[in-house]
Amino acid sequence: MHELSIVLSIVDTAEAQAQKYEATGVERIDLEIGTLAGIEPDALAFAWEAALPGTILAGAERHIHYIQARARCLDCSHEFDVQQLYEACPQCGEYFTELLQGQELKIKSITLTTAEEAIS
Repeated sequence: MHELSIVLSIVDTAEAQAQKYEATGVERIDLEIGTLAGIEPDALAFAWEAALPGTILAGAERHIHYIQARARCLDCSHEFDVQQLYEACPQCGEYFTELLQGQELKIKSITLTTAEEAIS
């Protein structure tokens, strides 16, 4: 289950950002995950719950935006949604395609809590 190592990497990034900006916590984290990123949503949720207690992300809201994979046919230039790699173009049937999106795995934003906000 590589989702656990991904969650731990997200925790490390959040902790580094909190330290950089002298924040006391994380209020919210937004993630972008492509549908062909190789991330199993249920495994990610399980790893998230298992890895977060005691970390800076323990009380943070998590929002995930899934990005539908899209490809462009290199023969006819038709753009279309794909469910798997190496899918044939629905317009001309060719398999030579360029993946435009869908393999993303990134932190889009982190909303930090400062010491001043924690006091009020």
